Amino acid sequence: MKTLAAVCVLLAAFPVAAQETKKADLQAERGRYLVRIAGCNDCHTPNYPQSGGKVPESEWLTGDALGWRGPWGTTYPTNLRLYMQDLTEEQWVQKGRSLNARPPMPWFNVRDMRTSDLRAIYRYVRHLGPAGKPAPAFVPPEQAPKGPAVQFPPPPK
Repeated sequence: MKTLAAVCVLLAAFPVAAQETKKADLQAERGRYLVRIAGCNDCHTPNYPQSGGKVPESEWLTGDALGWRGPWGTTYPTNLRLYMQDLTEEQWVQKGRSLNARPPMPWFNVRDMRTSDLRAIYRYVRHLGPAGKPAPAFVPPEQAPKGPAVQFPPPPK
């Protein structure tokens, strides 16, 4: 009888667990959509713009060794799949709300996202899982980058 009761409890809980999984999947799918339309792949996925977006999803958001050089120095797109592995969803939301990054990262767009959008992006990136290697470190303005970099002109005066 105890076994039957335990089975009934498990079966009764299953629809709730299935609904939660479905909700999480919908959030991850929304995150995928946001990553695509917000241009995250344009910098954070190697060769994405050059290929017209024809990069396998398994390679998305793994950062890039192509630097972006300007008066601020040389920056590299972070490997978001590794970066987000060390953050909780709440930590990511807080970082998104307070983000202030070097160019050309449009940090102001991330700060303007709804909390639900930040959560969806987090769930999508976590759904992808860790992959790739860390992007190169920031190079100060007085130093030349070792690899390729897009050169930005100084701002108009």
